[in-house]
Formats: sequence, structure tokens, C-alpha cells
Amino acid sequence: MELILYSKPGCHLCEGLLEKLEMIEGLNFKLEVRDITSREDWFQSYQYEVPVLCINHCSQEKLLPRPSPRASVAQLQRMLRKYFPVSESK
Repeated sequence: MELILYSKPGCHLCEGLLEKLEMIEGLNFKLEVRDITSREDWFQSYQYEVPVLCINHCSQEKLLPRPSPRASVAQLQRMLRKYFPVSESK
């Protein structure tokens, strides 16, 4: 399973979410961080929305609900578990 984090340099909310995603255990996923300033289409889509978290499953990108910046690592993990097929969990 692949998670995609759309972010931009200097975004403290993006940095906080990335830090929490890197601490998650028990879910098997690859994390791709995309800098929205590197492509005009990403910038136009997400300039007022970052951080944006998507799941890429079977080559289809699905937007996930925005987690609260106050969410703990455990809360974020529980939220993500809803979107992972059972076979993807460790």
C-alpha cells in the first residue's frame, strides 16, 4: 500500500503529519512525499489544503480525510487502518 503526502516547504502542519506517519507501526505502507511547489497542477489543487493525504491502491489515488493536527500517532494509525485491506496490516 502506498500513502501520498502532498506538502510544501516550511509547512509546520505538513512536517508534523510526516513525523507522525514515520512513527506508525503495524501498518505496511510506503510513504511518498510530494512537494506541491514542484508541479503547477499539484500547486493549483492543494495550495490552500496542505497537508493532503491520499492512498494509492491499484493505481487509483483516493483522498483521505484530513487528520487533526492534534491527533496522536495512535489515533492516526486507527484512522489509516480503516483504509488498508486486512492483508496489508502486520
